[in-house]
Amino acid sequence: MNKVRYIYGLSSALLVGGAAMTLITGSPLGAQVAQNDDSVMNRVVPVEGAPASFADLTAQLAPSVVRIATRQRVEVANNPFAGTPFADLFGGQGGQPQTREAQSLGSGFIIAADGVVVTNNHVINPPDTRAKLEAITITLADGTEYEADVIGADAASDLAVLKIRANKTFPFVKFGDSSKARVGDWVVAIGNPFGLGGTVTAGIISAVYRSTGQGTAYDRYIQTDASINRGNSGGPLFDMRGNVIGINNAIFSPSGGSVGIGFAIPAETAAPIVEKLRAGQEIERGYLGVGLAPIDEDFAASLGLPRRRGELVQRVEDNSPAARAGLRPGDIVTQVNGNDVTAEQTVSFTVANLQPGTRVPVEVLRDGQRLNITVTLGKRPSEAELQQQAQTFDPEADQPMAPGTSDKTIEGRLGLQVMPMNAAAARALGVPADTQAVVVAAVDQSSDAARKGLQRGDLIVSANYQPTPTVEALLAQVKAATDAKREALLLRVQRRNNPPVFIAVRLR
Repeated sequence: MNKVRYIYGLSSALLVGGAAMTLITGSPLGAQVAQNDDSVMNRVVPVEGAPASFADLTAQLAPSVVRIATRQRVEVANNPFAGTPFADLFGGQGGQPQTREAQSLGSGFIIAADGVVVTNNHVINPPDTRAKLEAITITLADGTEYEADVIGADAASDLAVLKIRANKTFPFVKFGDSSKARVGDWVVAIGNPFGLGGTVTAGIISAVYRSTGQGTAYDRYIQTDASINRGNSGGPLFDMRGNVIGINNAIFSPSGGSVGIGFAIPAETAAPIVEKLRAGQEIERGYLGVGLAPIDEDFAASLGLPRRRGELVQRVEDNSPAARAGLRPGDIVTQVNGNDVTAEQTVSFTVANLQPGTRVPVEVLRDGQRLNITVTLGKRPSEAELQQQAQTFDPEADQPMAPGTSDKTIEGRLGLQVMPMNAAAARALGVPADTQAVVVAAVDQSSDAARKGLQRGDLIVSANYQPTPTVEALLAQVKAATDAKREALLLRVQRRNNPPVFIAVRLR
């Protein structure tokens, strides 16, 4: 497992110079007229046995599959050596950042006659957090292009719903019932890999409810050997009746190319989320507030447990539903809501598919004893908040200034990069998580702040006698001092195991 890597979609590769991709199929739109007629589908391809050809099925389905192109603006540092000891040789740490245009391409499919399109969230929201989405272009099978708007997007499930800007009728497909899919069933993937135009690949379902080991709430996929590559992201995986039973999402690969192990989000997972996004509803999920690890062979051997059953609680977040219910690090969760915890039915998946406020029975193994604990689920935080919880903060790390990671005004005027207080920083600094202060993340060594001794891990509790519980509060005082033409800002700074002190920092 350590020798392979996951390739998610295409956006990050394209932003660093990957190949351009297109999706223009040769199938006429008129071929789609009977796509939702079961009797026609049954005549095209028999459900039983291997089909003689996928051509008729493809002709009916391909017009509903679209190419999705996005345009973003990416902010980049003007000085490529900013944040390094060589910065002063090339214009210093400062300078206005530049914006550059970036593009990404992917696949999607139309699910309603008025032009509603489903795709992956990462197709329209690339992993590069500096990128700002500016435009989306949808290209149909006949090459016609339309602009599109985002109706809704959900990072946790990696799903997004778009709407084509056009007052016309479009060919469309429907979601099928992926719960009835079986290992060995034929499937067809249609999408846009490697710039080769509209591409159809066929294969079988290799596994249902496959966990890839990521431990996320939606780490449960249909696995297929139908070739899926970069650019197929967001495209449909069809059964032999022409229904979408999966949304192509990822591949397992040592090289970046298809090796016959592709993953699709099951329709039974995707369809309810898509409907909520179409309706403009917020996606609410249950939340425990624990960090978990699967019971692998070594864990099982050390604890005398069966393999691949249960998950070990590594940590419990402060003030979380799990903490309030009495779960502890070291507990082994064996059942949630009556479901055995397995690699295919993880704690995260079960909890995420329950509503906040639900009272859930949780069976745990603690010190060899089985306990039943009832947890009232909270509301799952956003993916950004969860990532922040999982992060560690090392105040001793030699962290250089990183352009674009903090407020530019504070960086430019004070020579500081600051961040809000979070659980990781609070633990590292030995202060309560609700401490009213901002945390110094990095210091420009050419600034007066550095000369006055400020360093990573310091807490700024006030500026000009005004409390600074947030970055916005500090920014307001920097702007007020600038407007008043003051040359310095009086900060109250607290360092670990020391009382707070006042330090006047000259503005630049």
